[in-house]
Amino acid sequence: MTIGGHGATAPLSALRFAALAVLALLAAAPPAAAQGKLDARYEVTLAGIPVGKGTWVIDISDDAYSASASGGTSGLLQAFASGSGTGGSQGRIVGGALLPQNYSATVRSSKKSETIRMSLAAGNIKEFAIEPEPPVDPDRIVVTEAHRRGVLDPMTGSLLRVPGSADPLSPEACRAGGAIFDGRMRYELRLDYKRMETVRAERGYSGPAVVCAVYFTPIAGYIPDRAAIKWLAAQRNIEAWFAPIAGTRILVPFRMMIPTPLGMGMLEATQFLTQASPPRVAKTQ
Repeated sequence: MTIGGHGATAPLSALRFAALAVLALLAAAPPAAAQGKLDARYEVTLAGIPVGKGTWVIDISDDAYSASASGGTSGLLQAFASGSGTGGSQGRIVGGALLPQNYSATVRSSKKSETIRMSLAAGNIKEFAIEPEPPVDPDRIVVTEAHRRGVLDPMTGSLLRVPGSADPLSPEACRAGGAIFDGRMRYELRLDYKRMETVRAERGYSGPAVVCAVYFTPIAGYIPDRAAIKWLAAQRNIEAWFAPIAGTRILVPFRMMIPTPLGMGMLEATQFLTQASPPRVAKTQ
């Protein structure tokens, strides 16, 4: 989900980026086929003050998945940096692994609008474009062809798949990390287990969540002197709280906590409606 516009301060830019980048990567071992849906609503606060809202809808079938998100600034932040955004990812499920095929994201502010589109195959970027095309910045670290191989889009990278047959809400869920390309920047995310917690949405899910520490490392496509990038890369107290999509071994962020110089930034689900879907019955003659 996209929060905010282009005129915010560095800490707020870091908060928006982290909310977009939300987490984790896919393990290699295939689980059994499973199906489920999620309809979630999120609120973003900074030092306890509401600054944004967003939605996230995910549909997992036995051989395909789709995820779409939208969001925008609200409350006090809207007076300073109005903005909104939408995004989505679709792909196939092969041997239990999520293989993205298409990704798009559009961010709008009072001054401009930008759209990123990507197509992928077998973890490699086939095509990508930014509209309008941004100006070339000599200070930006160049993204090479090698940087665009073996990656996930940021939406698929937010779906944490836990292999095996044991309870997915366990320390094993946080043993993840890997490569993300968002159409502009290539970066690495790494998770480490911290603890278990109990969460309760205003509507929907109430139960355990696994809490992972999140570490962000920029690789290419960024300007090293940018304050927001430096801030995120230096953080050692970012947390993501993951809850399950019923009927699957997929976990998604229920809450994210990101320290900023202006106070704690938090993205938290106010609605987390999830249900298992009945298995698809093969057609017979």
